[in-house]
Amino acid sequence: MVGRYKLMERSDFHKYTIYNIQLNYMPLFLLSNKIIFPPPQLAGGDGLLAIGGDLSKERLLLAYRMGIFPWFSEDEPIMWWSPDPRLVLYPQDLRVPKSLKKVINKNIFKVTIDSSFERTINLCAQIRLQKNERTWLGKDMIEAYCDLHEAGYAHSVEAWHKGELAGGLYGVSMGKCFFGESMFTRITNASKAAFVALVEYLKTLSFDMIDCQLTTEHLKRFGAKEIPRSIFLKQLNKSLKAPTKKWSSSRVVE
Repeated sequence: MVGRYKLMERSDFHKYTIYNIQLNYMPLFLLSNKIIFPPPQLAGGDGLLAIGGDLSKERLLLAYRMGIFPWFSEDEPIMWWSPDPRLVLYPQDLRVPKSLKKVINKNIFKVTIDSSFERTINLCAQIRLQKNERTWLGKDMIEAYCDLHEAGYAHSVEAWHKGELAGGLYGVSMGKCFFGESMFTRITNASKAAFVALVEYLKTLSFDMIDCQLTTEHLKRFGAKEIPRSIFLKQLNKSLKAPTKKWSSSRVVE
């Protein structure tokens, strides 16, 4: 048994060397050491596609290029997902509630980019733990995304209040797509202000979309909407034809 899945047999999926696990007639793939994934269209109804592998930079970047992302707790094997439908936000569709606009216009928060990536990702985990919530941001995940940050792919947006880090978010940027990962807030509206600043910054870079991954009512209120995975993958492929550009380190977002 692997978690709640039963390992049935070893099989070859086309050119992939992977293991086939059967669960309610849907295949689940156990990854080998090779940096490969099965097609995301083979994910189960809940979006789970594969388990295993590693969190190397090469595997993570391939996953994002294929519309796949890791999501698991520390007591679980690495799990790879590609849900259908997919929640996305097109930057031009951003909706900012009037109450939040008032907060932003008061300049309560100073928003920066990549000024404190490691603190931001660690706080994304810590705040959840303080609320007695499970977090997928274990030590290995944090180290993996810090490596992506050092390589110029992962970025953070921070909201500061009176010199203290009040909220923020992080994600991965490739081509003209930003893959949102997690956010935290210590002061009301801090993470929301960071999110709005992120979207406005991505507009200046002519980004096509933000992959919000899983559907939440919170993000839908900002204009995010569900689209079929098939459409998401086509749009992603188009977005990834653009080069991945460097972001301005420690930039202050107006």
